[in-house]
Amino acid sequence: MSAPDLNVAVVQADTVWHDPAANRARYAERFAALAPGTDLVVLPETFTSGFSNEAIGRAETMDGETVAWLRAQSAAHGFAITGSVQIRDGGAVYNRMLWVEPDGTLRHYDKRHLFRMAGEHTRYAAGGERVVVEYKGWRICPLVCYDLRFPVFSRNRFGHSVPDACDYDVLIYVANWPSPRHFAWQTLLKARAIENLTYVIGVNRTGTDANDLHYLGGSAVLDFLGQPLAEADDAPQTLAARLSHAELNAFRQRFPAYLDADRFSLDA
Repeated sequence: MSAPDLNVAVVQADTVWHDPAANRARYAERFAALAPGTDLVVLPETFTSGFSNEAIGRAETMDGETVAWLRAQSAAHGFAITGSVQIRDGGAVYNRMLWVEPDGTLRHYDKRHLFRMAGEHTRYAAGGERVVVEYKGWRICPLVCYDLRFPVFSRNRFGHSVPDACDYDVLIYVANWPSPRHFAWQTLLKARAIENLTYVIGVNRTGTDANDLHYLGGSAVLDFLGQPLAEADDAPQTLAARLSHAELNAFRQRFPAYLDADRFSLDA
C-alpha cells in the first residue's frame, strides 16, 4: 500500500559561525517563506554553529534552546524538521541529528562515523545504532555527513526490520562537506540512491567557515534511479521536491534487486 506523496523542502544556507541565535533566526525566515503543504524540512549538519570542534564547549542539551525552538517551529508550521547540532548527553557530546514533528514527537540519531581527519573522533562520542523514523506512512533513515562514505551502514535491507519490505523509503544525509571533496559528495549520493532503490536527500551548507573551509553546497533530492528531482548550486537557497511512494513501490516491483542482495549483520 502506498503512502501519500511527501513534500520536502531542503534549506541550504551559509551557516553563521558559532552563533546559534543568528542561525535559528535565519532558518525561521526560511520556514515562513515555504509553500503551504510542506511535510518535511531538512537543514544541514551542525546548523546552529558550523562544523567546529571548538563549539563543543557550548553544546546544548536536549532541554536547550534549539530543541525547544525546533518543536515550536514544527508545531507552528505543521511540518517535520530535521538537522544536526552538538548535544551534550550523559557526560558526552554527540553530533546529533534531531527529528521533530508537529505533534511534539522528538527522535534523534547520533552520528556513527566521526570524521577523524578533523579530529571529530577525539572530541565527540559516536552513535551506536541506525534509526528509522516512520512519518506519514514513509520510513525515513537520517544519517550525517561522513556516514555517506560507508555503504554497509547505509544499506537498505529487505526483510531486516520489516517483514516483506525494505528498511526505509528515504535516506537523508545532512552535511558540512567542503569543496575539495565535492565530486565525492555528488557521486556518493547518487550511488546510495541507486544501490538502495530509495529516494536520497543530501543537504550541504555553503559559504566559507572560520577554518577557511569553502563549501559548494550542491544539496540535492534524488529519486531511486539516482536522478535529480531538485539540485542546488553554491548559493544559499531552498529546494522543493515531491516524493511519490507509489512510483517508488512500482519501481521496486519492476526491479527487485534487493531480493538478490547479500545478507549480513552489523557489529557494534
